[in-house]
Amino acid sequence: MTARSIVFPIYRNEENIPSLLQTVADFHARYQGEIEFVFVIDGSPDDSGSLLVAGLSGSGCNYKIIFHSRNFGSFTAIRTGLEHASGEHVAAMAADLQEPPDLIVQFFSILERDSADVVFGRRAGRDDPLMTRFLSQTFWAAYRRLVLPSMPSGGVDIFACNKQVLEVILSIEEPNSSLVVQLFWVGFRREFVSYRRREREHGKSAWGIGRRLRYMMDSIFSFSDFPIVLTLWVGIAGCVLSLIFAAVTVIARLLGRIDPAGYTTLVLLIVGFGSAILAVQGILGCYLWRAVENTKSRPLRIISRVVDGTLK
Repeated sequence: MTARSIVFPIYRNEENIPSLLQTVADFHARYQGEIEFVFVIDGSPDDSGSLLVAGLSGSGCNYKIIFHSRNFGSFTAIRTGLEHASGEHVAAMAADLQEPPDLIVQFFSILERDSADVVFGRRAGRDDPLMTRFLSQTFWAAYRRLVLPSMPSGGVDIFACNKQVLEVILSIEEPNSSLVVQLFWVGFRREFVSYRRREREHGKSAWGIGRRLRYMMDSIFSFSDFPIVLTLWVGIAGCVLSLIFAAVTVIARLLGRIDPAGYTTLVLLIVGFGSAILAVQGILGCYLWRAVENTKSRPLRIISRVVDGTLK
């Protein structure tokens, strides 16, 4: 067992591999080889995996390269890496290196002096295009309000934890969940380190709006009853308004103030209540689908092969 491990999820990172290999070499030199690197190739369609295998062969680093049979998602890839990491302290960071590698050094220092069980990077700013910053701020503002108020305003992309937290996290086997929320949910002593996110130098991020929305939905439906409670109160408000509308309609009819045709009102009511019913069914369906997924006992991921460069 080694003292430290770093997990890198890899998906469409071919252009970043040279920079990543240099970062790995820097870590290896800093810690005099007392560090392990775990790379998880998450069904990446490019040559990221083969470039890593070639670049690390004969490097003298302690590493594992794990290949998923297909793309299972970034957080599932990180979980796979955590399962295969043997370090007493384990960190996870993105392969695009937008988070400064020096953060990992600070994380390990905090864990080694036992002042925290899990350490998160708190994003203080980001050197990204204006639209990217706006979308990110909007996403995380909604995330904090709907899912996790204690989440830092810039979100969490990088973290490290000790063996105790790692074992608890790996005991949670829920598909369509959120690893980040799980790290907050389990508790333990936390510490945050502020940093400024750097601009991506190579390639294009695969973390688009679709993946962000899916991430938020998984977080909400796995850890929050907000949609159900909101639906309940909307339903109660709708019932109250319906009773008021019915009373007004009856009184107006008795006073002869209503045109018997009522076509517009009827259409609006049908469309409004029909849409509301479909929305409620969709919310309930999301919860039910996740409950069914948890009963299937399918593996969270499938590993096709492992390239083990562990030093003997």
